Amino acid sequence: MARPRSFDPDHVLHAAERQFRTSGYNGTSVDDISTATGLGRGSLYAAFDGKHGVLLQAMTGYFARLAQGPRKMLDGPDEGALERLHAYLLRAVHGVPLAPDVPPASDRTAAACFAAKMALEIGASDPEVKRLANDCFSVVRTAVADCLRAAQRNGDIDPDADPDDLAYLLLTVIRGIDVMGA
Repeated sequence: MARPRSFDPDHVLHAAERQFRTSGYNGTSVDDISTATGLGRGSLYAAFDGKHGVLLQAMTGYFARLAQGPRKMLDGPDEGALERLHAYLLRAVHGVPLAPDVPPASDRTAAACFAAKMALEIGASDPEVKRLANDCFSVVRTAVADCLRAAQRNGDIDPDADPDDLAYLLLTVIRGIDVMGA
């Protein structure tokens, strides 16, 4: 019979996420994760099925935190939608996390989108990472597009502009800032 876990999985995954953010996936060893989390190699393999399993679970946790952040920041009445979008974009430019429960970071690398960082590094060769990153991007794109629609209804943005295309463009800029700043 297996022993009950004597660690907090969320704490471990947050620590692993910080390590991946700092060193990247390829630059992070199981020993680095072990040091960052305080778990032994055997416990990491048993609980998370190794480094890749830790990454996928850390990304899943990040997505769960991200899922509500953009919507909360961008939702509201049509009046004020453009101001909410402006504030949201400024947060991205200044490296302020765009998801709740992500502490502000002292450097741009730590504040950049975790999904974007992993997609850029290994998304082309790892379908699971690509899927998780695309899920994250989709949530943000949808929230931005909905805010743009509200700004259109309020008369602040050209009603003939495609809000989905504009949202995709803005998401590309936001993630591009992450890449250039990281």
